[in-house]
Amino acid sequence: MRRTIICLAWMMGTLTALAQNDYIVKTKGAKKVAETSQAEGTAGEAGKEEEPEDFIAANFKFRALCDWTPGMRFMVIPDKMDYIVNTFCDAESDKEVGNGMMRNRIMEYTGHSTNSFGRSNINFKCLDDGKDYYYQIPSGSFEDYCYNKMGVPTLAYLGDIDVAREKLKGLTVTTNISTYYVDTELNGDGVEPIEVPIGTPVEIVNAGVGTRKFPVKLIVADKSGKEFFQTLAISRINCGMRDDEFEGDNQAHLIRKAFVLPDDKELAAGIYAPYIGKKIYTKYNTLMIQKDGTETSVDRLTSFTIRNMTATANGSRVRVTLYNMEEGAQLTKEVVMANKSVTGDIDGQREDYFNYIFGEGDIWEGKKISEDHRKMIRQGKVEKGFTQNEVLMSKGNPQRRYKNRNGQMQWVYSNGLVIKFNKQGVVL
Repeated sequence: MRRTIICLAWMMGTLTALAQNDYIVKTKGAKKVAETSQAEGTAGEAGKEEEPEDFIAANFKFRALCDWTPGMRFMVIPDKMDYIVNTFCDAESDKEVGNGMMRNRIMEYTGHSTNSFGRSNINFKCLDDGKDYYYQIPSGSFEDYCYNKMGVPTLAYLGDIDVAREKLKGLTVTTNISTYYVDTELNGDGVEPIEVPIGTPVEIVNAGVGTRKFPVKLIVADKSGKEFFQTLAISRINCGMRDDEFEGDNQAHLIRKAFVLPDDKELAAGIYAPYIGKKIYTKYNTLMIQKDGTETSVDRLTSFTIRNMTATANGSRVRVTLYNMEEGAQLTKEVVMANKSVTGDIDGQREDYFNYIFGEGDIWEGKKISEDHRKMIRQGKVEKGFTQNEVLMSKGNPQRRYKNRNGQMQWVYSNGLVIKFNKQGVVL
Protein backbone atom coordinates (compact mmCIF):
# COMPACT_ATOMS: atom_id res chain seq x y z
CA MET A 1 0.00 0.00 0.00
CA ARG A 2 2.85 2.36 0.92
CA ARG A 3 4.47 1.66 -2.45
CA THR A 4 1.19 2.46 -4.27
CA ILE A 5 0.85 5.78 -2.44
CA ILE A 6 4.46 6.75 -3.25
CA CYS A 7 4.00 5.84 -6.93
CA LEU A 8 0.74 7.78 -7.11
CA ALA A 9 2.34 10.85 -5.55
CA TRP A 10 5.22 10.65 -8.02
CA MET A 11 2.86 10.37 -10.98
CA MET A 12 0.76 13.28 -9.80
CA GLY A 13 3.93 15.34 -9.63
CA THR A 14 4.41 15.02 -13.35
CA LEU A 15 1.32 17.11 -14.02
CA THR A 16 3.31 20.34 -14.00
CA ALA A 17 4.43 19.74 -17.59
CA LEU A 18 2.04 20.56 -20.43
CA ALA A 19 2.78 19.50 -23.99
CA GLN A 20 3.65 22.42 -26.21
CA ASN A 21 1.25 21.90 -29.10
CA ASP A 22 -1.68 23.75 -30.58
CA TYR A 23 -4.26 21.24 -29.38
CA ILE A 24 -4.03 22.80 -25.89
CA VAL A 25 -6.30 25.86 -26.14
CA LYS A 26 -7.52 28.26 -23.46
CA THR A 27 -10.26 30.87 -23.19
CA LYS A 28 -9.15 34.50 -22.87
CA GLY A 29 -8.47 35.56 -19.29
CA ALA A 30 -6.79 32.38 -18.07
CA LYS A 31 -3.87 33.26 -15.76
CA LYS A 32 -0.44 31.68 -15.74
CA VAL A 33 0.21 29.93 -12.43
CA ALA A 34 3.42 28.78 -10.78
CA GLU A 35 2.11 25.32 -9.99
CA THR A 36 -0.63 23.27 -11.56
CA SER A 37 -2.63 20.35 -10.34
CA GLN A 38 -4.85 17.78 -11.98
CA ALA A 39 -8.21 19.17 -13.04
CA GLU A 40 -11.23 17.80 -11.25
CA GLY A 41 -12.80 17.06 -14.64
CA THR A 42 -13.22 19.98 -16.96
CA ALA A 43 -16.89 19.78 -17.59
CA GLY A 44 -18.73 16.80 -16.16
CA GLU A 45 -20.07 13.79 -18.02
CA ALA A 46 -21.48 13.15 -21.47
CA GLY A 47 -24.98 12.22 -22.47
CA LYS A 48 -27.00 10.34 -24.99
CA GLU A 49 -26.86 11.76 -28.48
CA GLU A 50 -29.99 11.81 -30.50
CA GLU A 51 -29.70 10.36 -33.96
CA PRO A 52 -27.20 12.75 -35.62
CA GLU A 53 -28.30 14.82 -38.56
CA ASP A 54 -26.59 14.54 -41.90
CA PHE A 55 -23.88 17.20 -41.63
CA ILE A 56 -22.58 16.10 -38.24
CA ALA A 57 -22.89 12.41 -39.10
CA ALA A 58 -21.05 12.92 -42.38
CA ASN A 59 -18.17 14.92 -40.95
CA PHE A 60 -17.70 13.25 -37.56
CA LYS A 61 -18.00 9.55 -38.37
CA PHE A 62 -17.72 7.01 -35.56
CA ARG A 63 -15.05 4.35 -36.04
CA ALA A 64 -14.78 1.44 -33.65
CA LEU A 65 -11.31 0.21 -32.69
CA CYS A 66 -11.70 -2.59 -35.25
CA ASP A 67 -11.87 0.05 -37.98
CA TRP A 68 -8.96 2.24 -36.89
CA THR A 69 -6.40 2.90 -39.59
CA PRO A 70 -2.69 3.67 -39.16
CA GLY A 71 -2.07 7.40 -38.89
CA MET A 72 -5.01 8.19 -36.60
CA ARG A 73 -3.75 10.51 -33.85
CA PHE A 74 -4.68 10.76 -30.18
CA MET A 75 -3.54 12.72 -27.15
CA VAL A 76 -2.87 11.12 -23.78
CA ILE A 77 -5.34 12.71 -21.33
CA PRO A 78 -5.29 10.64 -18.11
CA ASP A 79 -8.26 10.71 -15.74
CA LYS A 80 -7.68 10.50 -11.99
CA MET A 81 -7.91 6.71 -11.88
CA ASP A 82 -5.47 6.44 -14.79
CA TYR A 83 -2.63 7.47 -12.46
CA ILE A 84 -3.04 4.20 -10.55
CA VAL A 85 -2.99 1.78 -13.49
CA ASN A 86 -0.55 2.51 -16.32
CA THR A 87 -1.74 2.33 -19.92
CA PHE A 88 1.37 2.01 -22.09
CA CYS A 89 4.50 -0.10 -22.28
CA ASP A 90 7.75 0.93 -23.95
CA ALA A 91 8.04 -1.30 -27.05
CA GLU A 92 11.82 -1.54 -26.72
CA SER A 93 12.05 -2.49 -23.03
CA ASP A 94 8.54 -3.93 -22.51
CA LYS A 95 8.38 -1.92 -19.28
CA GLU A 96 5.31 0.03 -18.21
CA VAL A 97 5.44 3.81 -18.54
CA GLY A 98 3.59 6.01 -16.07
CA ASN A 99 0.60 7.90 -17.45
CA GLY A 100 1.90 11.02 -15.74
CA MET A 101 5.00 10.84 -17.93
CA MET A 102 2.86 10.41 -21.06
CA ARG A 103 0.37 13.15 -20.29
CA ASN A 104 -0.43 15.43 -23.27
CA ARG A 105 1.79 13.47 -25.64
CA ILE A 106 0.46 12.78 -29.13
CA MET A 107 0.25 9.11 -30.10
CA GLU A 108 -0.16 7.87 -33.67
CA TYR A 109 -1.86 4.51 -34.14
CA THR A 110 0.31 2.07 -36.11
CA GLY A 111 -1.73 -1.14 -35.95
CA HIS A 112 -2.02 -4.19 -33.71
CA SER A 113 0.10 -7.31 -33.20
CA THR A 114 0.45 -10.49 -31.16
CA ASN A 115 3.59 -11.05 -29.07
CA SER A 116 5.51 -14.29 -28.55
CA PHE A 117 3.34 -15.11 -25.52
CA GLY A 118 0.14 -14.85 -27.52
CA ARG A 119 -0.91 -11.51 -26.00
CA SER A 120 -2.46 -8.89 -28.27
CA ASN A 121 -0.98 -5.38 -28.41
CA ILE A 122 -2.35 -2.13 -29.82
CA ASN A 123 0.64 -0.22 -31.15
CA PHE A 124 1.47 3.50 -31.26
CA LYS A 125 4.32 5.82 -32.14
CA CYS A 126 4.73 8.83 -29.87
CA LEU A 127 5.15 11.92 -32.06
CA ASP A 128 6.78 13.82 -29.18
CA ASP A 129 9.72 11.50 -28.46
CA GLY A 130 9.67 9.30 -31.61
CA LYS A 131 9.48 6.09 -29.56
CA ASP A 132 7.17 3.12 -30.01
CA TYR A 133 4.68 2.11 -27.31
CA TYR A 134 1.88 -0.42 -27.00
CA TYR A 135 -1.25 -1.03 -24.97
CA GLN A 136 -1.63 -4.68 -24.06
CA ILE A 137 -5.19 -5.98 -24.29
CA PRO A 138 -6.17 -7.40 -20.89
CA SER A 139 -7.38 -10.74 -22.28
CA GLY A 140 -8.41 -12.38 -25.52
CA SER A 141 -7.59 -11.45 -29.09
CA PHE A 142 -7.69 -8.07 -30.76
CA GLU A 143 -10.77 -9.17 -32.71
CA ASP A 144 -12.57 -10.08 -29.46
CA TYR A 145 -11.61 -6.80 -27.79
CA CYS A 146 -12.03 -4.26 -30.56
CA TYR A 147 -15.82 -4.42 -30.74
CA ASN A 148 -16.40 -3.28 -27.15
CA LYS A 149 -16.59 0.35 -26.03
CA MET A 150 -13.52 0.25 -23.76
CA GLY A 151 -10.96 1.12 -26.45
CA VAL A 152 -7.57 2.34 -25.24
CA PRO A 153 -7.62 4.18 -21.88
CA THR A 154 -6.45 7.82 -21.65
CA LEU A 155 -6.55 8.54 -25.41
CA ALA A 156 -8.57 11.53 -26.72
CA TYR A 157 -9.13 11.39 -30.47
CA LEU A 158 -7.58 14.38 -32.27
CA GLY A 159 -9.25 13.77 -35.63
CA ASP A 160 -12.50 15.31 -34.40
CA ILE A 161 -10.61 18.46 -33.40
CA ASP A 162 -9.05 18.76 -36.85
CA VAL A 163 -12.49 18.47 -38.46
CA ALA A 164 -14.01 20.97 -36.00
CA ARG A 165 -11.32 23.50 -36.87
CA GLU A 166 -11.87 23.00 -40.57
CA LYS A 167 -15.66 22.78 -40.64
CA LEU A 168 -16.91 24.74 -37.62
CA LYS A 169 -14.45 27.54 -36.86
CA GLY A 170 -15.99 30.93 -37.64
CA LEU A 171 -19.54 29.56 -37.57
CA THR A 172 -22.20 31.51 -35.66
CA VAL A 173 -24.37 29.37 -33.38
CA THR A 174 -26.55 30.03 -30.33
CA THR A 175 -26.22 28.67 -26.81
CA ASN A 176 -28.66 25.91 -25.88
CA ILE A 177 -27.72 25.30 -22.22
CA SER A 178 -27.16 27.70 -19.35
CA THR A 179 -23.77 26.56 -17.98
CA TYR A 180 -20.46 26.72 -19.82
CA TYR A 181 -16.85 26.98 -18.63
CA VAL A 182 -13.87 29.34 -18.69
CA ASP A 183 -10.21 28.53 -18.10
CA THR A 184 -8.65 30.04 -14.99
CA GLU A 185 -5.09 28.78 -15.52
CA LEU A 186 -3.06 29.38 -18.65
CA ASN A 187 -0.60 26.57 -17.91
CA GLY A 188 -2.87 24.33 -15.86
CA ASP A 189 -6.27 22.68 -15.79
CA GLY A 190 -8.20 25.16 -13.64
CA VAL A 191 -11.71 25.97 -14.90
CA GLU A 192 -14.83 27.50 -13.46
CA PRO A 193 -18.48 27.41 -14.60
CA ILE A 194 -20.26 30.51 -15.83
CA GLU A 195 -23.93 31.15 -16.53
CA VAL A 196 -24.85 32.18 -20.08
CA PRO A 197 -28.41 33.04 -21.18
CA ILE A 198 -29.86 30.37 -23.44
CA GLY A 199 -30.19 31.69 -26.99
CA THR A 200 -27.06 33.87 -26.89
CA PRO A 201 -25.48 34.18 -30.38
CA VAL A 202 -21.81 33.16 -30.29
CA GLU A 203 -19.03 32.54 -32.79
CA ILE A 204 -16.92 29.38 -32.69
CA VAL A 205 -13.40 30.80 -32.39
CA ASN A 206 -11.26 27.73 -31.68
CA ALA A 207 -11.22 24.01 -31.05
CA GLY A 208 -8.74 22.04 -28.97
CA VAL A 209 -8.42 18.91 -26.90
CA GLY A 210 -10.83 18.36 -24.03
CA THR A 211 -10.97 15.02 -22.21
CA ARG A 212 -10.92 11.41 -23.29
CA LYS A 213 -14.71 11.18 -22.93
CA PHE A 214 -15.33 14.51 -24.63
CA PRO A 215 -12.33 15.17 -26.89
CA VAL A 216 -13.44 18.41 -28.56
CA LYS A 217 -13.08 21.56 -26.48
CA LEU A 218 -15.10 24.11 -28.46
CA ILE A 219 -14.32 27.72 -27.53
CA VAL A 220 -16.94 30.32 -28.46
CA ALA A 221 -17.17 34.10 -28.05
CA ASP A 222 -20.21 36.34 -27.59
CA LYS A 223 -20.60 39.73 -29.30
CA SER A 224 -18.59 41.43 -26.52
CA GLY A 225 -15.66 39.09 -27.14
CA LYS A 226 -16.08 37.11 -23.90
CA GLU A 227 -14.95 33.52 -24.44
CA PHE A 228 -16.20 30.31 -22.84
CA PHE A 229 -16.21 26.64 -23.80
CA GLN A 230 -17.88 23.28 -23.64
CA THR A 231 -16.25 19.87 -24.07
CA LEU A 232 -18.09 17.66 -26.54
CA ALA A 233 -18.43 14.05 -27.61
CA ILE A 234 -19.11 14.27 -31.34
CA SER A 235 -17.99 11.14 -33.18
CA ARG A 236 -17.45 9.31 -29.84
CA ILE A 237 -14.33 7.56 -31.18
CA ASN A 238 -12.55 5.90 -28.21
CA CYS A 239 -14.63 7.89 -25.70
CA GLY A 240 -14.95 4.73 -23.57
CA MET A 241 -18.67 5.21 -22.95
CA ARG A 242 -21.51 2.81 -23.67
CA ASP A 243 -24.59 3.96 -25.55
CA ASP A 244 -26.69 3.72 -22.38
CA GLU A 245 -24.36 6.22 -20.68
CA PHE A 246 -25.40 8.95 -23.12
CA GLU A 247 -28.44 9.91 -21.07
CA GLY A 248 -29.85 12.59 -18.77
CA ASP A 249 -27.88 15.70 -17.87
CA ASN A 250 -24.87 14.39 -19.74
CA GLN A 251 -26.49 15.42 -23.01
CA ALA A 252 -25.02 18.90 -22.45
CA HIS A 253 -21.78 17.51 -23.92
CA LEU A 254 -23.31 16.73 -27.31
CA ILE A 255 -22.92 19.38 -29.98
CA ARG A 256 -26.58 19.66 -30.92
CA LYS A 257 -27.55 19.84 -27.23
CA ALA A 258 -24.88 22.37 -26.24
CA PHE A 259 -25.51 24.63 -29.25
CA VAL A 260 -28.25 25.34 -31.75
CA LEU A 261 -26.67 24.89 -35.17
CA PRO A 262 -28.00 26.06 -38.52
CA ASP A 263 -29.80 23.36 -40.48
CA ASP A 264 -27.58 21.10 -42.52
CA LYS A 265 -27.90 23.00 -45.82
CA GLU A 266 -27.25 26.33 -44.17
CA LEU A 267 -24.40 24.82 -42.16
CA ALA A 268 -22.64 23.51 -45.23
CA ALA A 269 -23.25 26.73 -47.16
CA GLY A 270 -22.07 28.90 -44.28
CA ILE A 271 -18.77 27.10 -43.94
CA TYR A 272 -17.84 27.69 -47.57
CA ALA A 273 -19.35 31.18 -47.87
CA PRO A 274 -15.94 32.96 -47.58
CA TYR A 275 -14.80 31.17 -50.75
CA ILE A 276 -17.72 32.24 -52.94
CA GLY A 277 -16.70 34.90 -55.47
CA LYS A 278 -12.96 34.41 -54.93
CA LYS A 279 -10.62 34.37 -57.90
CA ILE A 280 -8.32 31.35 -58.09
CA TYR A 281 -6.08 29.66 -60.64
CA THR A 282 -4.89 26.12 -61.27
CA LYS A 283 -1.32 25.40 -60.19
CA TYR A 284 -1.21 22.15 -62.17
CA ASN A 285 -3.02 20.48 -65.05
CA THR A 286 -6.13 18.86 -63.61
CA LEU A 287 -9.35 17.15 -64.68
CA MET A 288 -12.74 18.85 -64.27
CA ILE A 289 -16.35 18.09 -65.20
CA GLN A 290 -18.17 20.09 -67.86
CA LYS A 291 -21.88 20.99 -67.78
CA ASP A 292 -22.77 17.98 -69.95
CA GLY A 293 -21.09 15.65 -67.45
CA THR A 294 -18.04 14.88 -69.57
CA GLU A 295 -14.50 15.16 -68.22
CA THR A 296 -12.04 17.68 -69.60
CA SER A 297 -8.39 18.49 -68.94
CA VAL A 298 -7.71 22.01 -67.67
CA ASP A 299 -4.28 23.59 -68.14
CA ARG A 300 -2.22 25.01 -65.30
CA LEU A 301 -2.55 28.77 -64.71
CA THR A 302 -6.17 28.81 -65.84
CA SER A 303 -8.15 31.51 -64.01
CA PHE A 304 -11.54 30.92 -62.37
CA THR A 305 -14.07 32.56 -60.12
CA ILE A 306 -15.67 30.30 -57.48
CA ARG A 307 -19.43 30.33 -57.97
CA ASN A 308 -20.47 27.77 -55.37
CA MET A 309 -19.16 25.12 -52.96
CA THR A 310 -21.32 22.31 -51.57
CA ALA A 311 -20.60 19.22 -49.50
CA THR A 312 -21.13 15.94 -51.33
CA ALA A 313 -23.53 13.29 -50.04
CA ASN A 314 -20.89 11.41 -48.05
CA GLY A 315 -19.57 14.66 -46.55
CA SER A 316 -15.90 13.90 -47.12
CA ARG A 317 -15.53 15.92 -50.32
CA VAL A 318 -16.65 19.33 -51.57
CA ARG A 319 -18.00 20.06 -55.04
CA VAL A 320 -16.59 23.37 -56.33
CA THR A 321 -18.44 25.15 -59.15
CA LEU A 322 -16.02 27.30 -61.16
CA TYR A 323 -16.42 29.93 -63.88
CA ASN A 324 -13.62 30.19 -66.43
CA MET A 325 -13.13 33.93 -66.80
CA GLU A 326 -11.40 33.69 -70.18
CA GLU A 327 -13.62 31.18 -71.96
CA GLY A 328 -16.88 31.86 -70.14
CA ALA A 329 -17.34 28.15 -69.33
CA GLN A 330 -18.64 26.62 -66.10
CA LEU A 331 -16.84 23.59 -64.66
CA THR A 332 -16.96 21.60 -61.43
CA LYS A 333 -14.39 19.66 -59.46
CA GLU A 334 -14.65 17.59 -56.27
CA VAL A 335 -11.91 18.34 -53.75
CA VAL A 336 -10.98 17.80 -50.12
CA MET A 337 -10.40 20.87 -47.97
CA ALA A 338 -7.99 19.30 -45.46
CA ASN A 339 -4.68 17.74 -46.48
CA LYS A 340 -4.53 14.55 -44.39
CA SER A 341 -1.46 13.18 -46.12
CA VAL A 342 1.34 14.61 -48.23
CA THR A 343 2.54 11.24 -49.47
CA GLY A 344 1.92 10.20 -53.02
CA ASP A 345 2.64 11.88 -56.31
CA ILE A 346 0.94 14.76 -58.10
CA ASP A 347 -1.75 12.49 -59.49
CA GLY A 348 -2.18 10.69 -56.17
CA GLN A 349 -3.43 11.83 -52.79
CA ARG A 350 -2.53 15.51 -53.23
CA GLU A 351 -4.38 15.80 -56.54
CA ASP A 352 -7.69 16.31 -54.73
CA TYR A 353 -6.47 18.78 -52.09
CA PHE A 354 -7.93 22.26 -52.75
CA ASN A 355 -4.85 24.24 -51.69
CA TYR A 356 -2.57 21.97 -53.72
CA ILE A 357 -4.54 22.36 -56.94
CA PHE A 358 -5.47 26.02 -56.68
CA GLY A 359 -3.69 29.27 -55.94
CA GLU A 360 -5.49 32.39 -54.75
CA GLY A 361 -6.02 35.40 -57.00
CA ASP A 362 -5.94 36.07 -60.73
CA ILE A 363 -2.49 34.93 -61.85
CA TRP A 364 -2.68 37.10 -65.01
CA GLU A 365 -3.98 40.28 -63.41
CA GLY A 366 -1.72 43.29 -64.04
CA LYS A 367 0.54 41.32 -66.39
CA LYS A 368 0.77 42.44 -70.02
CA ILE A 369 1.19 39.00 -71.55
CA SER A 370 -0.15 38.14 -74.98
CA GLU A 371 -2.59 35.26 -75.46
CA ASP A 372 0.02 33.35 -77.50
CA HIS A 373 2.54 33.65 -74.68
CA ARG A 374 -0.09 32.66 -72.11
CA LYS A 375 -0.81 29.49 -74.05
CA MET A 376 2.88 28.57 -74.16
CA ILE A 377 3.37 29.39 -70.48
CA ARG A 378 0.50 27.08 -69.54
CA GLN A 379 2.22 24.32 -71.50
CA GLY A 380 5.55 24.97 -69.81
CA LYS A 381 7.21 26.20 -73.00
CA VAL A 382 9.50 29.15 -73.73
CA GLU A 383 10.06 31.03 -76.98
CA LYS A 384 12.21 33.86 -78.26
CA GLY A 385 11.32 37.21 -76.74
CA PHE A 386 9.94 35.84 -73.46
CA THR A 387 10.63 38.16 -70.53
CA GLN A 388 12.25 36.88 -67.36
CA ASN A 389 8.88 37.04 -65.61
CA GLU A 390 7.27 34.94 -68.36
CA VAL A 391 10.05 32.36 -68.07
CA LEU A 392 9.52 32.21 -64.30
CA MET A 393 5.82 31.56 -64.83
CA SER A 394 6.53 28.86 -67.40
CA LYS A 395 9.56 27.09 -65.91
CA GLY A 396 9.82 28.24 -62.30
CA ASN A 397 12.99 29.36 -60.57
CA PRO A 398 16.27 28.22 -62.14
CA GLN A 399 18.91 26.32 -60.20
CA ARG A 400 21.52 28.93 -61.06
CA ARG A 401 21.71 32.42 -62.63
CA TYR A 402 24.91 33.99 -63.95
CA LYS A 403 26.33 36.30 -66.62
CA ASN A 404 28.74 34.98 -69.22
CA ARG A 405 31.82 36.83 -70.43
CA ASN A 406 29.74 38.91 -72.82
CA GLY A 407 27.51 40.07 -69.98
CA GLN A 408 24.64 37.91 -71.21
CA MET A 409 22.32 36.58 -68.47
CA GLN A 410 21.92 32.81 -68.42
CA TRP A 411 19.55 30.65 -66.37
CA VAL A 412 20.43 27.02 -65.75
CA TYR A 413 17.78 24.49 -64.68
CA SER A 414 18.31 21.16 -62.93
CA ASN A 415 17.29 19.20 -66.05
CA GLY A 416 20.16 20.80 -68.01
CA LEU A 417 18.02 23.42 -69.73
CA VAL A 418 19.90 26.72 -70.30
CA ILE A 419 17.94 29.88 -71.15
CA LYS A 420 19.81 32.97 -72.38
CA PHE A 421 18.56 36.56 -72.23
CA ASN A 422 19.43 39.85 -73.87
CA LYS A 423 17.72 43.21 -73.49
CA GLN A 424 14.86 42.08 -75.71
CA GLY A 425 14.20 38.89 -73.74
CA VAL A 426 14.96 35.22 -74.39
CA VAL A 427 17.55 34.43 -77.07
CA LEU A 428 17.18 31.09 -78.82
